Amino acid sequence: MTEEEAKKAEDEKKEENVENAEEAKKPEEDVEIVGAELLLPQDTMLSAGIHIGTRMKTKDMDKFIYRTRPDGLFVLDIKKTDERIRIAAKFLARLEPAKIVAVAARLYGRDPVQKFCEVTGATPVIGRFVPGILSNPLSKNRIEPSVVIVSDPKADVQAVVEAANIGVPVIALCSTDNDFADIDFVIPTNNKGRRALAVIYWLLARQILRERGETPPDGSPNQSIDDFEVKLAKEE
Repeated sequence: MTEEEAKKAEDEKKEENVENAEEAKKPEEDVEIVGAELLLPQDTMLSAGIHIGTRMKTKDMDKFIYRTRPDGLFVLDIKKTDERIRIAAKFLARLEPAKIVAVAARLYGRDPVQKFCEVTGATPVIGRFVPGILSNPLSKNRIEPSVVIVSDPKADVQAVVEAANIGVPVIALCSTDNDFADIDFVIPTNNKGRRALAVIYWLLARQILRERGETPPDGSPNQSIDDFEVKLAKEE
């Protein structure tokens, strides 16, 4: 790990610790009690912090926000997250796997994306997104996707812009502070938390396998959620 990546990891760890501390102070009424069966038990989704947003929100994300806590933190509706994962999986399952490109510039998204691609056969682009990889016909690393999945539209903005320029749909994991510029389909979630990203990509991979018929309707990948989660060495 380079010095720059180590610094990013440290910053992201601090950010995640803040989110976890906020979660610990959460009263029960902050979270919707969902009657319908979710893809994962509600407690599992909540403990991963999938519903934890930021203290900023965009007008675009307003419809995915369940409530605003007294401390100003916006809470996402996990039922809508669940619904959106199901819809995205149905669409992605119909595509040639290698034509699905999943992108993650930020450290916490890299392992989840890598594992997602291993499980589904999608193409990963992790770390720095080289300009022109989608839009430049002369690029030696040219990729021609049918769809692009981004882990955070802010961090992965280059991928979003290039996909839009070539007319390729973009599926984005969006928190409360993201807008929908050049985004075609949103999965509302905490897109900064280490565990949250692992759970979302694991769920999406599992649902794609089910939609393809590669696993039974109640089947799961051989890899666990823990396998999808980025591991940080203590010394880092």
